[in-house]
Amino acid sequence: MSTRGTGLLIRAPKIVFIAIALALAGCASDIMKNYVGQPVESVILDYGPPTAVVDLGQGERAYQWRKVSTSAVSGTSSGEVRHTKHGTVYEETETPGYIERQECFYTFYARASGGRWFITNFRQPKLECE
Repeated sequence: MSTRGTGLLIRAPKIVFIAIALALAGCASDIMKNYVGQPVESVILDYGPPTAVVDLGQGERAYQWRKVSTSAVSGTSSGEVRHTKHGTVYEETETPGYIERQECFYTFYARASGGRWFITNFRQPKLECE
């Protein structure tokens, strides 16, 4: 059994992940853009209370939501039969699975007007969180 070309198979999931990430880039930002001009209650009704509220002074605040995602990445196992002068040997290679944890922060800036807070802008989430 030949192992030529298996490097491409191992790299393929990474290439696909990068392509998907690039295709989805801007998704969270596009959603966040829709809240600009809306009262902060609109975001709270959709995503629950913010994790943090920071008073920036002069009638401005930052509202921040934190999202933690976990996913299981499965391990892999591959093998190859080798013929040696001592007989046939099966060599197995294993890569253990692991738990991947992703922490994302979504921050909106708001300004007070008429006793309410209105979204004026947002901070671009990191690429992995788009």
